[in-house]
Amino acid sequence: MNTAQVKKTIELLPLLNCGVCGQKTCEDFAREVDLGVETLKKCIHIADKVDKSAEEAKACFICGREGLGMGDKLQWKDNLGRDFDFILDCFPNEPGPKETILPYNPTLVKELDVKKGDVMIGRPMGMSCGCPITHCGVVSSVDARNGVIYWNVTGPLRPRHGGFVDIGYYVSQAYEGIIKESKEEIKLGRRYWFLPRRCMLQWRHSGLVNAVTKLKDGGYKVRIEGLLIG
Repeated sequence: MNTAQVKKTIELLPLLNCGVCGQKTCEDFAREVDLGVETLKKCIHIADKVDKSAEEAKACFICGREGLGMGDKLQWKDNLGRDFDFILDCFPNEPGPKETILPYNPTLVKELDVKKGDVMIGRPMGMSCGCPITHCGVVSSVDARNGVIYWNVTGPLRPRHGGFVDIGYYVSQAYEGIIKESKEEIKLGRRYWFLPRRCMLQWRHSGLVNAVTKLKDGGYKVRIEGLLIG
């Protein structure tokens, strides 16, 4: 497959690098599509659009292409039809959403010798989040004294292909990221409904913005605590 064909295929994909198709990145998957359209249907995010026109397929709501942001394409409603206020994006050059977590058993941080660079899995449980999906990611830093872990959440492919640390159940304490799309001005001290762009369920989350910086491009850098889903 030549470069032009790969570029055309990549325009159909959500760019989530979720790993569900079996490839590490959407670009790797695009290269595999030369096997035929049945391969393209492995991408669960656009499988129902593959048999439609190319223009309809490129309207994947996750991509934010064709002059419309993801929020506008979704009409600011999550996968269950519930309203939300903004979309939380990852920081540039980071592998996934930045999350601060506290294991249900904080002593595991020392017992398992969790350290920067570790591939880790765990599930947010209880009032903090209650997400039914096991999260996978890469540890960015550790506060061993308090049992707190900072990591970037990624797809499940890397843990499947190599070793990982299983931290078990944990409480999700905070998200940090960039807001590029919002329905209104973001203010310190307010609780909002928001949609993490890379959420595999596409469910809205709720949280209190307790740190916000207005960026030159009109977006925001934020830290969100007091998290829950629903």
